[in-house]
Amino acid sequence: MSSPAATSTPQSETRLGYAWYVAIILMLCNTLSFIDRQVLGLLVDPIKQDLQISDTRIGLLQGLAFALFYTALGLPMGRIADRGNRRNLISIGIFFWSLMTALCALAQNFLSLFLTRMGVGIGEATLSPSAFSLISDYFPKERLGTALSVFSMGIFFGSGLALIVGGLVIGAVGSWRLTFVIVGLPGIVMALLALTIKEPTRKNLLTTKTGEFTKLSIAEVIHQIKLRWQSVAGICIGFAFQALCNYAQQAWLPSYFRRVHGWAPKQTGLTLGLISLAAGLLGNYAGGWLCDYWQMQRKREAPLKVGVLATLCAGAFFSAAMLAPDVSVQLGLLVPAFFFLAMPIGSTYASLQLIFPNQVRAQAGALQVFTLNLGGLVLGPLLPGLFNDYIFRDPNRVGYSLALTVGLASLLSAILFRSTYGAYRKHYALMQEGTSK
Repeated sequence: MSSPAATSTPQSETRLGYAWYVAIILMLCNTLSFIDRQVLGLLVDPIKQDLQISDTRIGLLQGLAFALFYTALGLPMGRIADRGNRRNLISIGIFFWSLMTALCALAQNFLSLFLTRMGVGIGEATLSPSAFSLISDYFPKERLGTALSVFSMGIFFGSGLALIVGGLVIGAVGSWRLTFVIVGLPGIVMALLALTIKEPTRKNLLTTKTGEFTKLSIAEVIHQIKLRWQSVAGICIGFAFQALCNYAQQAWLPSYFRRVHGWAPKQTGLTLGLISLAAGLLGNYAGGWLCDYWQMQRKREAPLKVGVLATLCAGAFFSAAMLAPDVSVQLGLLVPAFFFLAMPIGSTYASLQLIFPNQVRAQAGALQVFTLNLGGLVLGPLLPGLFNDYIFRDPNRVGYSLALTVGLASLLSAILFRSTYGAYRKHYALMQEGTSK
């Protein structure tokens, strides 16, 4: 059988060119979302001093406050995306989360900042399920890993720029409040840019016995998920542990370099931001490319193979970095650590899209994000804070807390991905053969 590249036509190449435009626009939206959610990581110490709150509460602000509604609303947003206009839903969400980011500047205590962070989560709940579904309609399955890796690059553009821009802004204006306003305002432009995306024709739809396309009831959606429960459970829980590693380092690594090495916010933001951008983007793309390569080699479990390789390597390099005695060695080890932390993200997003029919894809993606946030976004920022306060009892031992968190979570993630190979092969074959009804 010829690959898509070998049988392409000028018209198909034109469609694919526009598909890459869509992927890039959605990547920019994702970039903005991660700037708005991650900039708090660089503002920990001034917020802590101004509002008089503990490390545990900082962990709640970075995790639970955002994740509470981001997680709760993801599933209904996924259902809306599977039944309605995904582009419009994304645009409305961008405007709302950007407004709430700017309103963080008005917080006077822990509760008010907690509530505005919840608002950011509400808006951002619209993006990922809609984007997964849109991209899956624009790209063939042999390029879906790379396409979703491009979308996922927004994580590293956003996290890196949150550190770089946040460091520069707070260094220039000296105000964490003004920093929130400055990073929130570009959302107005991005909401308009999202409207340039065309809503595509839906592909791989389930049909009735008469061959007609149908909108699935909630019970029918649940049935489709139950048919694939082993794959869904292994992928979602394994990805939650992998995401826990990323959220933990994003939340606490800037504080580590400030507390332990005495770095200023500008130095911290520029250094970690550049490492995150370079290594993260390269790792993210490499993971998508490797997934697609293994797909073309007919390795049906390709997305999960990427996950096993990446999580084992990420845990080893990151833990070694945090335990190294010299800051230069630490930075050197963080480069491959960031590469492997980024590597499985796009391919893991693609994994569920490859085994579900169109009417369920956004909801499956929302379930993936739901589980990811329950485990990753809530526990990632919280665990190092808890370890600092109640186990090591020393703010300057945050590196040990990070090593413990990332090392254990990476190992559990790899075990779960590997144990799902058999079920995933079966569910992939069912979907591709059209017998998943």
